Amino acid sequence: MTEEERIPDETPEQSPDSLWEQVLAEAGEEAAASEAAANEAADEPGAEEPEDAGEQADPALAEAQAKADEYLALAQRVQADFDNFRRRNASVRADAYADGQRAVAGSMLGVLDNLERALSSAGEDSPLRSGIELTLRQMWSVYEKLGVTVIDRLGEKFDPNLENAVMQGTPDEGEPGTVCQVLQKGYSMDGHVLRHAMVKVVADE
Repeated sequence: MTEEERIPDETPEQSPDSLWEQVLAEAGEEAAASEAAANEAADEPGAEEPEDAGEQADPALAEAQAKADEYLALAQRVQADFDNFRRRNASVRADAYADGQRAVAGSMLGVLDNLERALSSAGEDSPLRSGIELTLRQMWSVYEKLGVTVIDRLGEKFDPNLENAVMQGTPDEGEPGTVCQVLQKGYSMDGHVLRHAMVKVVADE
């Protein structure tokens, strides 16, 4: 056995587009071959046309047309499946991209907190203050482009979908069931909560 006989031929994997083209080509070739064979049998030079030639040709043409219809239906199904596959992939990619953006934005919230703490601790005449302010503005510029907003609902009715109540306030701090103090700011992005706000809520009477 030679080296060529031991190594099987490898066929490269076909893309959906090349598969679609191959199906159409095979359908057209099969239909054309069937119709040509029927026409050659009916129009062969020198051959005497039997009395039932028309009856023989009709079934051959009908068979060729049936095969053509079958391959056309198959090609249409392949096209429809490929279109659905392409739409699903586009949707999955878009969702994955949005999830990745939210994950990165959420992981940077701790850095944003520390910058704000550093700014509040820096004195008015501190040489570091201008640098911290510049860095904070740059970070917020990126967050605004991503659609990140602060969850700030001080004085509003407590919403467990947006806030975590960690302390209970007294009636003199506000209306019952409302947020009377924000202990840690929350953030949302395109309608998704990146971090719930940590709040103090006035107790219900």
